[in-house]
Amino acid sequence: MNISEVNDGITKNKLRRRIGRGPGSGQGKTAGRGHNGHKSRSGYSRHPVFQGGDLPLVRRIPKRGFNNKFALTVVSINLGQIAQVFDAGDEITPKTLQARGVIKRRFDEIKVLGDGEITKPLKISAHRFSASALEKLQAVGGSATVVKARRTPKQRVAELASQAGKK
Repeated sequence: MNISEVNDGITKNKLRRRIGRGPGSGQGKTAGRGHNGHKSRSGYSRHPVFQGGDLPLVRRIPKRGFNNKFALTVVSINLGQIAQVFDAGDEITPKTLQARGVIKRRFDEIKVLGDGEITKPLKISAHRFSASALEKLQAVGGSATVVKARRTPKQRVAELASQAGKK
């Protein structure tokens, strides 16, 4: 199915309004636009944040804090969550975590935390591990491998700069 075929077979029962066709039509003279003002003019379009002369909400709300667009997106997962999804001896990588639906959003790095119970040995590859996660993994005979980040902060800044240059 193509996007152009979405409405095939659907018929509208409502006739379009025939505007500006004399006083008998009910939409004559001003054609439903009232008498004067911006909205009566052709080509009028309102700014999305316009609020009728009031100071727009966008400008009234205080701006606080700092948004670091260069910060890495670190997703944290607990050992308990991993243990529920994977079997003993499984090799767990960032890709397998995404494939099984443990991680559902975009990330730069994964950090494994030690919350939850783990009873089976797992081979986990991630970017970061908490001390408690490493202890629990070693206690059940599992292993932890630190994976190099997909891109370093310097590479990330360079990418963002190149994207800004293209715009």
